[in-house]
Amino acid sequence: MLTIDRIIGNFEILVDWEDRYRYIIDLGKQIEGLDERLRHEDNRVQGCVSSVWLVTEIDNTDPPTFRFRADSDAHIVRGLIAILLTAYSEKSASEILAVDIKGLFERLELSSHLSPSRSNGFFSIVERIRSLATAHAA
Repeated sequence: MLTIDRIIGNFEILVDWEDRYRYIIDLGKQIEGLDERLRHEDNRVQGCVSSVWLVTEIDNTDPPTFRFRADSDAHIVRGLIAILLTAYSEKSASEILAVDIKGLFERLELSSHLSPSRSNGFFSIVERIRSLATAHAA
């Protein structure tokens, strides 16, 4: 099972950024794509240059846990989505809000290796996830 610690460990092994990009793309290949019927404007994440769709499922446990599914039309973005899904899925609202995603972003050195538009898109997805969690935590 993919975990954030495993992603971090793999990044530490892969020193060359070309290899890291390939790894991110490979992560994107591992996520389940979204059915075409789920790729509509209500599920589209605003603020991303590439098309990104995010679907949220909340189970009935106590506290409720979130499961996110997402997809993109760009390979590198799908990989970034895989990182976010690993960080946020199967967590409660309070656990989601406690995730230090900016710290993870820095630890993976993504801020210095992604274009500003990709970084903005990444954090647009984060903001959507966090706002959903905030709404359910209230």
